[in-house]
Amino acid sequence: MASPDRASGPREPQLSITLTLRMLMHGKEIGSIIGKKGETVKRIREQSSARITISEGSCPERITTITGSTDAVFRAVSMIAFKLEEDLGDGTAAGRTPVTLRLVIPASQCGSLIGKAGTKIREIRESSGAQVQVAGDLLPNSTERAVTVSGLPDTIIQCVRQICAVILESPPKGATIPYHPGLSLGTILLSANQ
Repeated sequence: MASPDRASGPREPQLSITLTLRMLMHGKEIGSIIGKKGETVKRIREQSSARITISEGSCPERITTITGSTDAVFRAVSMIAFKLEEDLGDGTAAGRTPVTLRLVIPASQCGSLIGKAGTKIREIRESSGAQVQVAGDLLPNSTERAVTVSGLPDTIIQCVRQICAVILESPPKGATIPYHPGLSLGTILLSANQ
């Protein structure tokens, strides 16, 4: 490897593709990623060169959106996974704490992720060593499903890379209605009437 800029090499042409990854996070996880006065998320943005946005709202769940080259997105996911392990672990040096990331993926892409009779998802589990679970139900008021990935940060990163490879090969079919945490049907109807 002569040059540190891997994007110029012919080996991984998908590095020039812009990837957007959405993750569902709870209050404590969001706090860990944002950090004091937003310092942590700022550092992750700078070091990964990915665009990271966190949905507004006072509800317990929020959506973290990571956009950039596939390389930048993987760097950001990696930093987030290690940060969650560091902050949410029990602090014991003896055993590393598994981390859980919940990806939000259009339901039309989940079939490709699962594969015929579950072969693809089994292959991803075995080669990455992470646990992967695709939710059977759609997230409320959306056409997206949660894909839960858990394991040590290293295994999660491998797993997310493989999931992204599948997603990039099979784009979503039809319109995607994105999931917005905390929006109940009542809220949507109220805002539509105004």
